Amino acid sequence: MDQRLSFVTLATPDLDATRAFYATGLGWQPLIDVPGEVIFFQAAPGLVLGFFEATSFNRDMGLDGAASLSGVTLAHNVDSEDAVRATVAVMEAAGGTVSTPPQPGDFGGIFHAHVTDPNGVIWEVAHNPGWSVAEDGTVRFG
Repeated sequence: MDQRLSFVTLATPDLDATRAFYATGLGWQPLIDVPGEVIFFQAAPGLVLGFFEATSFNRDMGLDGAASLSGVTLAHNVDSEDAVRATVAVMEAAGGTVSTPPQPGDFGGIFHAHVTDPNGVIWEVAHNPGWSVAEDGTVRFG
């Protein structure tokens, strides 16, 4: 199997709140938007982030009820501490809840914050001077 991840799809209890946060609030352009069912965004070259209405998500998997999300964070890396602060401000204005304000992290010299979207998806906004993300999406350590 190739070492590759093409889609990350998360169950979401309120697809309209997801749309309002990502498309309206953050200005992300949907790749596909099926009201009441699913919305997909191109997150990076070769990577799509999808939000699937939670009851439909579980029905698709052959499970009962509505799915929930826990123990997962999505990361958005930026090139400075000021960019962390600015990104967090945009996310908060879009309807996100700041759970960890911009601050030095406990690990690896990182400066970061955590913002929870309206459906409980936790985003880490981070600057780590020890590594970078190239234009092609390649992560470089050191």
